[in-house]
Parts: sequence; structure tokens; C-alpha cells
Amino acid sequence: MNQVFIGGSRMITRLPQTVQERLDKLIQNQLPVLIGDANGADKGVQAYLAQQQYPHVTVYCMLHSCRNNVGQWEVKSVEAQKGDKGLTYFARKDEQMARDAAYGLMLWDGQSNGTLNNMLNLLAEDKKVVVFLSRDESWHTLRNADDLTKLLATCDAVALTTFEKKLNLSARMGAQQLDLLAA
Repeated sequence: MNQVFIGGSRMITRLPQTVQERLDKLIQNQLPVLIGDANGADKGVQAYLAQQQYPHVTVYCMLHSCRNNVGQWEVKSVEAQKGDKGLTYFARKDEQMARDAAYGLMLWDGQSNGTLNNMLNLLAEDKKVVVFLSRDESWHTLRNADDLTKLLATCDAVALTTFEKKLNLSARMGAQQLDLLAA
């Protein structure tokens, strides 16, 4: 069955009605959900799914230790590589979810490196990503680097510089894609 990787920014702590409606469709279709254990969007989605008593959830955690598992669902532990820390440490479970999922649903504030990294990972796996952009409550469907470039064009220069520094964005997307952002 098509598993959905749901992730998002730690700064998103409240789920707007439009996000709840999208989650209700997943529940109605009985789609298995893969979700991380972070505070913010992960915890908010977990709380909503638990409130709905939705059983088809797997929480991905690092080393058998979950920060959040609101519904006491099945846990999939992911092991870190020696020397991993910070974003790289927690990105290991996100990479696994991107591999295991059929597509992604990301709740993004336009600033989160981790959420953008998830989008990049899913696209690298040739998987569709549906993105809820919280700052204007808009929905975007990403199927390729061109779609992501259009979404990134809505970000400010400071965010783009940070993405480049932390995620090596130009190498991962291709220089021609980022040239479009500079134009």
C-alpha cells in the first residue's frame, strides 16, 4: 500500500483546517503514515492522528528512543552513522522514510532546512511531494526540480543562502536550477 511520509517544520505547531482536511483524506483512504518524532509539525500531526484514533502510523526514531510517539504506534528505529550530529543525525531517519514512502506530505514554513532536505530526498527518489506552505497557507505539488525551483523562488535571499550553506542546494538541484532563482 502507498505509504505517505509526513514531515514538517518544528516552527509549525498548529495544524490549519486545510491540513486537517488533507489528513482526513489520508485517514479515509486508510493510507499508512510514516512520521518522525520531532516537536512541531511531526508532533502536531501525531496528535491529530491520535485524536482520530488512526492506527496505521509508524513513528521513525533514532536508536530506539522516540522524542514523541503520541499514539503509542509502532516504532521503526534508525541507526546513526558514527560522527553524525545535529541535522545529519536526525536526517538519517528522514532519509529512510523517503526511501520507504511512496510520496511525501510536507508542512513547510519556508525556512526549515530539515523539511527542505526531506523534499530533496523524496524528489531524488522520483517521488511526488505535496507541500503546505504555512506562511500563506498554500499547497504546492512537486514532481521535479523545476517545481521545487518555483517554490524556492518564493523564499527570501537569506533563506536561500542558508539552504545553500547547510544543504549544498546547488549541487543537489543542479546549477541551472539555481540560476533561475538568481534571475
